[in-house]
Amino acid sequence: MDKFDYKAALKNIPKKPGVYQFRDDLDELIYIGKAKNLKNRVSSYFNKETYRINAKTKVLVNKIRNITFTIVDTEIDAWLLENSLIKKHQPKYNVLLKDDKTYPWIVIKNENFPRIYWTRRIIRDGSKYFGPYASVGMMHVILDLIKEIYQLRTCSLPLKPDNIAAGKFKVCLEYQIGNCKGPCQNYQSEQDYNINIEEIKNILNGKIGSVIRSLKQDLDKAVAELNFELAHKLKRQYELLDRYQSKSTIVNSSITDVDVFSIASDDKYAFVNFLKVMNGTVTQTQTLEIKKKLDETEEELLSIAISEFRTRFNSTSKEIIVPFGLDLNDPGIKFRVPKMGEKKKLLELSQKNVMFFKRDKLDQYEKLNPDLKYDRILNQMMKDLRLNQLPRHIECIDNSNFQGKYPVSAVVVFKDTKPSKKDYRHFNVKTVVGPNDFATMEEVVHRRYKRMLEEKETLPQLIVIDGGKGQLSSAMKSLQILGIEKDVTIIGIAKRLEEIFYPGDQYPMYLDKKSETLKIIQQLRDEAHRFGITFHRKQRDKGTLMTELEHIAGIGKTTAEKLLKHFKSVKNIREASQEELSQILNSKQLTELNNYFVSEPISSTN
Repeated sequence: MDKFDYKAALKNIPKKPGVYQFRDDLDELIYIGKAKNLKNRVSSYFNKETYRINAKTKVLVNKIRNITFTIVDTEIDAWLLENSLIKKHQPKYNVLLKDDKTYPWIVIKNENFPRIYWTRRIIRDGSKYFGPYASVGMMHVILDLIKEIYQLRTCSLPLKPDNIAAGKFKVCLEYQIGNCKGPCQNYQSEQDYNINIEEIKNILNGKIGSVIRSLKQDLDKAVAELNFELAHKLKRQYELLDRYQSKSTIVNSSITDVDVFSIASDDKYAFVNFLKVMNGTVTQTQTLEIKKKLDETEEELLSIAISEFRTRFNSTSKEIIVPFGLDLNDPGIKFRVPKMGEKKKLLELSQKNVMFFKRDKLDQYEKLNPDLKYDRILNQMMKDLRLNQLPRHIECIDNSNFQGKYPVSAVVVFKDTKPSKKDYRHFNVKTVVGPNDFATMEEVVHRRYKRMLEEKETLPQLIVIDGGKGQLSSAMKSLQILGIEKDVTIIGIAKRLEEIFYPGDQYPMYLDKKSETLKIIQQLRDEAHRFGITFHRKQRDKGTLMTELEHIAGIGKTTAEKLLKHFKSVKNIREASQEELSQILNSKQLTELNNYFVSEPISSTN
């Protein structure tokens, strides 16, 4: 910042629409942006509050050493120029538009008896181009349909009137097999040929309905005139077109020329879907992937994508349907956010496409790099649970007891959304008498995090308490005693309705039942319950066995503990040799133990 006098640079920037360019100390172009007011937009980058919030923008600003700009007449002109310059220069800090390959077009050649074929190259010779087609398969379906309905030439002969009149050409095999009407020898007039070309243009423009209606009229006329051969031919063409139309996505025929856009994004990527609607039919669809660079908003990304799509598909639609308002003003274009009706359904169709594409792409990336999945889930959890940091370390605490006896607690630990079993801990409750879940939670939370503080371990970013308001309040009390209530986020989850409680908040929060955040919390809760119950059963069984051994004369609590610690179970004690037992028991205790095993069966708890 101290090497660049941005205040002096700002003095020369006008308050007009245009495109600005940032360059670094090597005069490399690092960022291109648009603005309806260049001075205000560029000044915002040097507002300390702006880059205090956005670290990525701060990095960009620190590299700026020169600012250049281009003034244009309107904001829309700036929008289009920005897109053109980004594609040409690909600056480091601009979003990366992926899938920028060359798509095919269908061309009607500017010549006598025009040929129709597909190409990836546009030649400015007056030929008419339709597309581009994001789906090569769909393009070939259309070309095959045209070939089946219309008998057009495929040769490259120069069919000028004087050449035909001079008899320079002979009909080929295509004529013999009925695929061409032989215009090369004047068997078909140019006027008749061009009628077919006009119908094909209507089909390629999405005006299939008008072609079908015209065919229907010709068919009825041929039938009325008893021209059955022509009627049969027209009926076949009619059926082919009708079948093709039925496979197309049809919307209200009153929607004549509309572009539809929707967006879905996460912290690293954005995906924008485009639908082109012509005369009641979706004629184009494609989804674009955008790699974020500077935490751009969805509004900024959608504006960039709209410019890219309209340039790529050569769209001149005067109406654009979007999911939210955009800060773009042009009297020649109307941006609409529909609330109901057919246009709302179109937007929903686009949104379904973009969400499917997003899931599919992210699944592919996550299979190649599993860490991406964990980062995405953690970012989603941070957003859903209103956290101020990624919950890379989460702990969940659950209590178990049996009618107030053998109270235990379990702590399970997840790191980067995965169980970290080596960090699991269980606790025998020491200070609580009877079935008091609140007091148990208070004791265990205090013991757990007091020890972590003493051993200078890193505290978790999130603590999940299995229980509602009461258990959460008890846990919070212990965190306050330890003075760490502001260092960690603690929530409670009540099982019946999967309600999420926050300390001091009267009302619970409900997460989407299908959300990955809720699934992680449920997994934590279930794992804590499993781990706690397992430990509780061991303690209860141990207590039952201890009681059984203490019934034997001469064997007290201390001796029973020694026996169980060494032999693990009463069954093993019974099957142990006298020599092994004598290492723990004296001769009198050994005699009483042998007498007990002769007269009493082993407890079923073994």
